[in-house]
Amino acid sequence: MSSDDILLEAEVAMEKSVDYMVHEFAAVRTGKASPALVENVDVQAYGSAMKLKQLALITTPEPRLLVVQPFDAGTVRDIEKALSESKIGITPSVDGKIIRLPIPELSEERRKDLVRSLGKMAEEARVRVRANRRSALDEAKKLKTSGQLTEDGLRDLEDEVQKFVKSIDDHLSRKESEIMKV
Repeated sequence: MSSDDILLEAEVAMEKSVDYMVHEFAAVRTGKASPALVENVDVQAYGSAMKLKQLALITTPEPRLLVVQPFDAGTVRDIEKALSESKIGITPSVDGKIIRLPIPELSEERRKDLVRSLGKMAEEARVRVRANRRSALDEAKKLKTSGQLTEDGLRDLEDEVQKFVKSIDDHLSRKESEIMKV
């Protein structure tokens, strides 16, 4: 395995960690409606667990309102139950064949709680990135001891894998400012 292969493998794994964190951040409520808040809610329908986005169209007709339109009107009650039991903290209201989710204003205390949970998500992503970085550096050190990699090549590889933690911090600061903005 060459240093380029090690770098490529590490970058792919670290990008997946960062992408996962960004996806998790999208599900954190910021006070404005976003389909990402509810699209991954598990709904018990048709005898199995399915994601809401597979069962319904999720739209935001207003900045503070989500509308869920099931593809099959028979799943309205199942979707309502799943949304009520989910941890998003929004009470659904059924209006015939559609479900409305009014997004309430966030209190200052709730905003601070969300920022703390974002910090935990970011730290989990940092841990995953560090583990990938450590394994890449271990592989690179093996190459260096076998003479296939120079000291400069090892340093360049170390510098290249460092940038992902900064990416996590950038995403975190953007989401924090989005949540704390009143």
